[in-house]
Amino acid sequence: MSTALSEQELHEKYYKDIFNHLEQEPYAQYLGMKLIELGAGTATAELEVKDHMLNSHGTVHGAIIFSLADYVFAAACNSYGKTSVGLSTTVNFMAPGLNGSIIKAIATEEKRNNRTSWYNIRVESDGELLASMEALAYRKHSYFIPVKE
Repeated sequence: MSTALSEQELHEKYYKDIFNHLEQEPYAQYLGMKLIELGAGTATAELEVKDHMLNSHGTVHGAIIFSLADYVFAAACNSYGKTSVGLSTTVNFMAPGLNGSIIKAIATEEKRNNRTSWYNIRVESDGELLASMEALAYRKHSYFIPVKE
């Protein structure tokens, strides 16, 4: 389905529907992730670290950090209401997250075209960079929200 609206206009017109859809992502809900902000091509989410999210060294498991980064990647690339899916990610882990801390991930769209989009994601805790991710998404032609021209 094509629309006469620009992607920015779609984001603004259908913001509430898009946000509500992305906020209800089942795995993010299961882990307790909270979508804090959703802009056109951007997203921020937070997660409070619990005991069951730790590795055998007592720090945040890399899979938890990856999951939070992946969640904001998904939110950012789907922020226009157009169905987008991940093609590839590269993650660099730089510092450990601690039990009881709040970790925050911020995704920023670097470039997009008709079929692909690129993102940089930062995962932080108390101002310290825990991990960075580079991500590439494939943009389908369909919308996951009802779009009316």
